[in-house]
Amino acid sequence: MILTNRTSKTAIQISMWKLAILLGCFVFVLDVITKYLTQEYLPLNYLNPHFYPYGGIGVFKNFLGIEFSINHATNRGAAWGILAEFQSSLLILRIILVSAMLVYVLFYNKDVSKQIPLMLIMSGAIGNICDYFFYGHVIDMFHFIFWRYDYPIFNVADSAIFIGIVWLFLLSTLKPKEKPSI
Repeated sequence: MILTNRTSKTAIQISMWKLAILLGCFVFVLDVITKYLTQEYLPLNYLNPHFYPYGGIGVFKNFLGIEFSINHATNRGAAWGILAEFQSSLLILRIILVSAMLVYVLFYNKDVSKQIPLMLIMSGAIGNICDYFFYGHVIDMFHFIFWRYDYPIFNVADSAIFIGIVWLFLLSTLKPKEKPSI
């Protein structure tokens, strides 16, 4: 049986959807598991400063000037703790933004190449939203020091959001411009 161009295009879209959903579920589950393990088995970084650095578990130190440790930190605000005093408003805003993204992905997005990065952003955002219901704050654990710059502690959800945003940016800048038809 020979597939028509339209049928093969639909098959590709469905397989990309399946891949995007599978990846989004994997990211969400990985995020939940890492946050649970951090919450259960690591003391908060300010409670036990005797561990490597700032109460964490050292993974590697001075690998080309980079240090990495697993720490237990909490975040009540947005990225890097900004707007922490508006925790309820941020939660409502996040829920509205994720809902709007879901509507966009389901009904308006026609570009197959955007499905995976959008799903990464949504699964990361949903993971951080769930933290507010499970713990009352977001749990962060990955701590890097890049050549003496102490980078803010982050989690799997934050990584997925960042990767999705960079991916969308690269898609928009590297995509060839369509020539207008005359």
